[in-house]
Amino acid sequence: MAILEIVTYPDKFLKQPTKPVENIDGALQEIIDNMGETMYQAPGIGLAAIQVGIDQSMLIYDISPQGEDRYLNVLVNPRIIENEGEVLSENEGCLSVPEYRADVKRFASILVEAYDRHEKPLRFEAHDFLSIVLQHEIDHLNGKLFIDRISPLKRQLYTRRIRKQIKRGE
Repeated sequence: MAILEIVTYPDKFLKQPTKPVENIDGALQEIIDNMGETMYQAPGIGLAAIQVGIDQSMLIYDISPQGEDRYLNVLVNPRIIENEGEVLSENEGCLSVPEYRADVKRFASILVEAYDRHEKPLRFEAHDFLSIVLQHEIDHLNGKLFIDRISPLKRQLYTRRIRKQIKRGE
């Protein structure tokens, strides 16, 4: 397995919607394993393929508490087909938006359709924290970052800070 490089803001690649996965084959299984290794090493709780430079509609997540048995969940071509309620995701962060956290409004519950890594169709409800994680990762697949869901002023301040760091070569 290999650790993949995480694409970070302001890379424009993160703003493009991903293409649907056409074939779940051995090459895709290897990508999934590498993504898992990358996510755990980062450390993170979710990772969309676009975040590691792969233009495919696929994500992984594991919300198990650290130190407990880990279980890598894989969603291929996930879609939110229903949503309900509203919740504030406090202090949300992202591996592709380093050193920044913000409160983000999310749906309290969602109904998701996808395939697992073995092409088995999935349809399940996600609530609370899992709902937030899946919305965050599915947003990535649609070319959206969590900072696109915060106020323009907060987003602008973060963007300026990142551009200054890039200029200084940090």
